[in-house]
Amino acid sequence: MAVGGYPAARLAFGFVQPSSIGRPSASPPSIFRFPCRKSRLTKRRRPTFLRPILSSLVEKGEQKLSFTDRESVLVEALLGIQGRGRAASPMQLQALAFFDVEFAVETLESIGGLPDPTSSSMIEGCWQLIFTTRPGTASPIQRTFVGVDFFKIYQEVYLRTDDPRVSNIVRFSDAIGELKVEAAATIKDGKRILFQFDRAAFSFKFLPIKVPYPVPFRLLGDEAKGWLDTTYLSHNGNLRISRGNKGTTFVLQKTIEPRQRLLSAISVGAGVEEAVEEVISSQKLVKIKPETLGGEWQLLWTSQLENESWSSVAANGLKGLQIINDGRLENFVDLLPGLKMCANGSLNKTPDGGVYIARMDDGVIRLGALGFSLKIEADIEMELLYIDNKIRITRCNGSTLLVHLRLK
Repeated sequence: MAVGGYPAARLAFGFVQPSSIGRPSASPPSIFRFPCRKSRLTKRRRPTFLRPILSSLVEKGEQKLSFTDRESVLVEALLGIQGRGRAASPMQLQALAFFDVEFAVETLESIGGLPDPTSSSMIEGCWQLIFTTRPGTASPIQRTFVGVDFFKIYQEVYLRTDDPRVSNIVRFSDAIGELKVEAAATIKDGKRILFQFDRAAFSFKFLPIKVPYPVPFRLLGDEAKGWLDTTYLSHNGNLRISRGNKGTTFVLQKTIEPRQRLLSAISVGAGVEEAVEEVISSQKLVKIKPETLGGEWQLLWTSQLENESWSSVAANGLKGLQIINDGRLENFVDLLPGLKMCANGSLNKTPDGGVYIARMDDGVIRLGALGFSLKIEADIEMELLYIDNKIRITRCNGSTLLVHLRLK
């Protein structure tokens, strides 16, 4: 029995994956797509592990969310590709972060976390999927659900009950509901869980009953079976790395830190300002060194774009790429393919803490190799609300909020 030409058991979202059927169809870049593992490790220089600026955050008032240095390296790398925002270039962000994620995952696996994770109570509970590889053999159902930023993917693991289970959950939204695919689970050893999918159902907020998903698991045989190895489980039980029976890698967390929630909110276009406030309040900005601002920043989100002229958009950095270097600021906006606008100016810090004045005094519109001068005169107040080695939040001219992601 199959759904859409593929066995229905592949609703496991990668835990049970199909063998190759014909030539896999090409799919667009996704935050869940992972390049081949072999070539990059030999061709690219492995990054040096640095202590992240943010290794500990306070969440929900009292709960302390903390990571070891090497766990923080993985979380920092994931910030470059998850919840990337509609304004960012997926290929650009992937090129910067995928290698870092892969290397951080392999490093954690090599040093090990809790021994015999399947025997630990830390593995129990509800885990949110933060990142997964996605081979070309992934089923259309897996690509549909896992590859959509708007959906949140969870995995429940409960092994110490009379009915041990591993369940995968697609949460469409708080207003719509979810799809839950359940599997009977058995512990094989300290690392591996064997499972067999046996039921699935939709839970819609607007219906009083669950709607069974029409999948005859009993007739699928081995197609409904699989295994999951936990290759790393953090000592505080918040971070888990697992590998499935077809080689897929999964990174899951129980508690999501504020910056991750912000990027997720930007991706779905909902609750961004609330997430911004949470990030700002998670760590007070004490002192910002001028060199911290330097680099290339991709704008992910702004609170105001309507009724803005293109010159105003460029001057204020409300779209595109921003480069800060040696007291100079450049804002780049791609108007059309081959047509780019650039606004330049000086950036000076005021005596008032994290407030900067950007004095835009020059502009150009480029069409291929041709350049046309653009008259831009604007003084812009930039209040730095939050910054670390990945995320920057500023308030422009006292009202407009901007969220940038560091590219370099």
